[in-house]
Amino acid sequence: MLSPDAVHFLRALSRLLGWIYTLAWSLSFYPQPLLNLNRRSTTGSTIDYVSLNTLGFTVYTISTAALFFSPHIRAQYAARNPVSPEPTVRANDVVFGAHAIFMCVVTVSMFWGRLWGLEQGGRVGKWRLSKGVAGLMVGVIVGVGFTVLRVVKDGDGARTGGWQWIDVVYAFGYAKLVITVVKYIPQAWANYKRKSTTGWSIDQMLLDLTGGIFSIAQLVIDSSLQNDWSGLTGNPVKLVLGNVSICFDILFITQHYWLYRGARGVVGEAGHWKGDVEDERTSLLDHGDARHQL
Repeated sequence: MLSPDAVHFLRALSRLLGWIYTLAWSLSFYPQPLLNLNRRSTTGSTIDYVSLNTLGFTVYTISTAALFFSPHIRAQYAARNPVSPEPTVRANDVVFGAHAIFMCVVTVSMFWGRLWGLEQGGRVGKWRLSKGVAGLMVGVIVGVGFTVLRVVKDGDGARTGGWQWIDVVYAFGYAKLVITVVKYIPQAWANYKRKSTTGWSIDQMLLDLTGGIFSIAQLVIDSSLQNDWSGLTGNPVKLVLGNVSICFDILFITQHYWLYRGARGVVGEAGHWKGDVEDERTSLLDHGDARHQL
């Protein structure tokens, strides 16, 4: 059993870690758009990644805001988790989410070349989501919509054992998990095909890694203070979000500093690679046409 002083210290440490990872993750949204503006091009980053990021943080913010602000949903959460009735969602989570949505919208808007005057693969104002990513985004929206309809149909069935609004919050959360697992793959694959990370900001990954580590540390402290590790399972979004992000951050760091360290590409005056500009219509599976000379 922890002493009162130890509990007070750990609570203060949890709040400090929360704001540190909020700052690190929030700052991670700036390097990529700043790099795009500096190069006058979005070539090197993928529209799939930034689109999934925008949708992911939208559903994340909705779920965290609901758990933080709604007494009704918090009560349903407590009923589902009687041993650990307090959600491990903090104010910094909500602030981070709102800021993330704003910066994601700014970044994805850069793929409208005529809006910012930026180039994509040597062409202005042309981009297209891959069919797989577009299908995933539609599937997420349909899945969450289905959950909402079930709750409305069951009348927030606390007494009948039907679906409740807390299930909608969980649906948003699991949608974020799926998006987080998938969203890095197009960018990692694009880097692999080009054998280069040129145009993809490594600074955002370093900040993301820092945020992921501190996020998990805060979650562990919060759960230990409640003497019940169901605080981890009660907030699976935050737990898996941190772990998956860390794994992909390490992958991107490995690509940048080791695998493709000497393959930075040659940036032309138009802001894209000479001899390393890939047609957007090229399939991700067409290895034979994806070899580049750097």
